[in-house]
Amino acid sequence: MKKEFKTLEEQIEILKNKGLVVENPEYAKEVLFRENYFFLNGYRHLFMRSSVDKRYIEGTTFEELYSLFLFDRTFRNILFKNILMIENNIKSIISYQLSLKYGYKERDYLTPKNFTANKEKVRQVNDILKKMKRQININATQHSATMHYVNNYGYIPLWVLVKVLSFGIVGELYSILKKEDQLGVAEIYNLEVDTLINYLTILSNYRNLCAHEDIVYENKTQRQIEDNKYHKLLNIPIMDDEYIYGKSDVFALIIIMKQMLSHEEFSNLIEEFAHNLENLSLNLHTISIDKVLDRMGFPKNYYDLKNLD
Repeated sequence: MKKEFKTLEEQIEILKNKGLVVENPEYAKEVLFRENYFFLNGYRHLFMRSSVDKRYIEGTTFEELYSLFLFDRTFRNILFKNILMIENNIKSIISYQLSLKYGYKERDYLTPKNFTANKEKVRQVNDILKKMKRQININATQHSATMHYVNNYGYIPLWVLVKVLSFGIVGELYSILKKEDQLGVAEIYNLEVDTLINYLTILSNYRNLCAHEDIVYENKTQRQIEDNKYHKLLNIPIMDDEYIYGKSDVFALIIIMKQMLSHEEFSNLIEEFAHNLENLSLNLHTISIDKVLDRMGFPKNYYDLKNLD
């Protein structure tokens, strides 16, 4: 069926016909105009009567729907700034380790022999080095720090280059390092190499979700994180031999951050999230906050993660 343009008044009628209570149509029109009906409508699922009956639970208000939308926006911003901190940390650590060992000029550190000798990864190594060299060429005339080094010294050190590399490329770069170099980075986070490779991919995916204002709170990833001590310490229930929370949901991302942020940084993240959740709870009337947490993959005792070692 072809989707046709609907005026703000028609959009409100569609919502009302599905059972949503719109007490202040003018306010609703203002919100829909600024936020986009399609995006706001993406938050309807928790308020539906069932997966079959796609009408709103009786009494659900437009303000409740918008509150969930705003909750996710704030949550997304909390996640984004913390992912950026991790991104900066991993870039700094990798650039320091490689510069110390292989040199600080691109002709030194971008030599294939500095990377894995695994024959199955030869093509991947060449592809990633090409991507990095392409970024040097692009940013030599666009990025101020890159321009400074090119114009004044004739080379770009890795600690400058990483600033213009995407998180995705940095994750790929880590995956092609020599084993001893991978271990040197992973040990800083007290993680296994394969675990860190997986974490970097998940973090990069969430970074992109956040940057593009996609729905985050109920996102499920294709990748899972391994079972770890935090699943056990939080007594997360098991179903079909698998923990029901913290595997491929957004709580899995929180567990990753627990292991990669400093104690203070993670404490701030949890406090901000708890405050955001409390604000949402005050605005919900037809569903419980526990239903939101369940949709997110958060156990009710999520706050305890803040103080676990």
